[in-house]
This record gives sequence, structure tokens and C-alpha cells, in this order.
Amino acid sequence: MPSFRYWDDCVDPEDMKVMWLIPEVNKEWIDAGEKMGEKVHISRDPDGEPYLTQTEMQAIAKITVDRHFNSQLDPNMICALCEIVSDRKLFIEQYEKKLKETRIGIMQVAPETADWLSREMGYRAYEIDINTNVLYRPFVNVYFGAAYIKWLSSCDGKERNEEFVIRAYKGGKKKAMHKSTQIYFQRYMSVKESLTFQRDNETRQLAGAVSNSTTATPGKSGEEWAFWDARVSIEDMETMWNTPEVVREWAKSGERRGRVRFSLDAHKRPYLSRVEVKAIAGIIIDRHFSSRGVKAAALAALAEVTSMRFVNGVRARTGLLGIDYPTALWLYNDRGYRAYKIISVDDLYNPFVSMYFGAAYLAYLAEYEGRQRSYEFIVQAFLGGPENVNLQETGPHWTKFKDTLRFYEDSKKDQGSCSIL
Repeated sequence: MPSFRYWDDCVDPEDMKVMWLIPEVNKEWIDAGEKMGEKVHISRDPDGEPYLTQTEMQAIAKITVDRHFNSQLDPNMICALCEIVSDRKLFIEQYEKKLKETRIGIMQVAPETADWLSREMGYRAYEIDINTNVLYRPFVNVYFGAAYIKWLSSCDGKERNEEFVIRAYKGGKKKAMHKSTQIYFQRYMSVKESLTFQRDNETRQLAGAVSNSTTATPGKSGEEWAFWDARVSIEDMETMWNTPEVVREWAKSGERRGRVRFSLDAHKRPYLSRVEVKAIAGIIIDRHFSSRGVKAAALAALAEVTSMRFVNGVRARTGLLGIDYPTALWLYNDRGYRAYKIISVDDLYNPFVSMYFGAAYLAYLAEYEGRQRSYEFIVQAFLGGPENVNLQETGPHWTKFKDTLRFYEDSKKDQGSCSIL
């Protein structure tokens, strides 16, 4: 087990700069006698155990979500979990007898879980090797804890509610609805409500501070969230600039080559306009799927239904088309769709990459199990999983898709056809 005396012992210099830029953290540290440019002491309880203050915990949760899980996770969920699983202590270590695993750090992450998330699920912002001491670092531990929350949110192909996620986080999937984890969820809700009540007034200020501070940080923490050019290849950007409808829209908003901004909603979440979504869908289809007959309008409509056009996805869904890393990797390795490399889950936050693997998955579903499938089957299977398709009823997925398709069809003649392939 490592021994951290200072924040600088367990946090990268760039992360320390971001922490200092957050007003609440800055004030708390200065009030405690810390000075910018010098090492910052980690707080210790009466027993000498290092822990994070609530202000520090909230800042790390918000930074982590903004960087890696924007529009998908609630920072308050992470903060509440840290309160009840570790009391915000950095070096706590517990052995879960029933699960036969040791959990460590502020979010009680098992090394085996972190390794699996990195190796199989593509969460590779931090390297995990045989030296598990890295999991005691607060940013690393919260990253993998958040990744596990996100995975639980859609495990076994089902959208899971908050209660399932929290109870499964504690006792494993099999115990998610067992009486033994019920009291755990009740305690979590009590803590979360308390934290929300305490922080309601300061959250808006902190959110703005984190957003502003992270935009000054290299990598996904800033530039990549804010600008097209940091996520999308030069070739793909050039194709967008050669699309008249996109050029007109970008000209109106004052964009310039090399620095095109994503649109941001009130919560600073990047999203695409319908013009941009349709353009990307058309480019991907023309380049890679023209012989398959996949229609750009249908692909664009699926993007809107899946992610509401948020670049990073919503809730448990990753990226514009909601294609998760294992599915994209399978399409790449086993189905031969290799126009875009897929190395980590972060690649799927590139709207072109997500659209490409979304189109590939759509083409796969069109001939699912060796049979030509109906349009309704394809849509239901894409949005809810092929094993959950029920063609005896007109489900909400199909209805919502038809309603959305009209925004992307080119002519009145095509409207109402719902043609996909």
C-alpha cells in the first residue's frame, strides 16, 4: 500500500492545476494554509488516515464526469457512493467474502474489475498493470468506479435504474434485488439527498468553474470536448467543409477552419445540429455502405433517438449512435469493419467513428441470423437489442423512430416510407 502525504504524490501536475482553478477548492486550500506552487497536504482524520474533504471529492467527481462521462453520469451519485463505501478515505481496503475480491480506494474498486474494464471494455485513460497501487490515486479510482457504474447501467443489455446500479455496485448483479442490499440503497439515497441539499447553491458555481478550468487542460479534459478538430480527423473535417449545408450553418455561427466549436447545451454538454448529424450520416454511407443500401436519413434518425444528438451519448449509451466498445471491437475484428481504428472507448466519442460502427451494426441486423429482416425489426433490435424485439406490438422504439425520421427525409415523397435499407 502506498503512502501519500501530499496531493502532489498521487495527482498529476495538470490535475493539480485544474483543482487550484476551482474556486471552492482554492479557498479551502488557502484557508488551510496551502500555497499555490507548493505541495498541498492531504487532510487526515484523528486516527491519521488520509481522506478527501467533501469539496475535494465533489471537484474530482465533476472533473472526471466532464472528462470521460459527460452527459452520462451524475457526479452526485459518485460523491454519495464514496461517502458510504469509503467515507472518502484514500487507503481503505476491504475484502468482500461473498464476491471473493478485495476492493480498494475511495470508490472501493477491485483490481480485477479495473483490469477488466480496461482490457475488455476499453476504459484506458489510465494504465492498469500488476502494480495495483495506482488505484489508490483518487482520479484513477474514481475513473474506474465511474466506468463500472456506467457498465452496470446497461448490463445484460437492459437499461437499469439507479437502485439496481447502486445495489449491484455493493453486492454484485445477483444481489441487486436481494434484501441484503436494500439497506445499502436506503443509506445511499439519504446521503445523496443530504449532499444535494448542502450543495444546491454551490453546484452551479462549481460546475462552471470545472467547465472553464478543464477547457484549459490538454486532452479530453478540454479541447476535445469543445472543438470538432480535436476529435475528428483532418480528412473528415475537410469533407464537412465541402458540404454546403454545413458550411452555411458554420458560417452563421462564426466557425473557422481548424477551430470549429461543438454546440453546447445549458449544462455544457456537446451536441450536434440536425444538419451536422445528417451530413455525417451521408458521408459515412457514401464512403462505406453505398452498396448495402443503408439510407443516411434512417441512420441520422437513429442517432437522434439513441443519443438525442449528444456527442458523448446519454446515460449508459456511448457516443452518437450508442455503440459500446465491445460491440465496436467485435464489428472491427470479426466482421471486418476497419475503416476506423477502435483502440479504446474514447474513440467512440468521435461522431464519425460512432456513426460508422452504428451503420455497421445496422447492416449486421438487416441480416440477423441469416435472414432478411423487416425495417421494424432492425430499428427495435438496434435500440433495444435483437433478443428483445416484439413484432406483435408496435413498440415505443419504432414509433419514436418514425416520428424522428421526418426531420431527416429529403422530400415529401419519401416521408412516411420508413425505408432503411
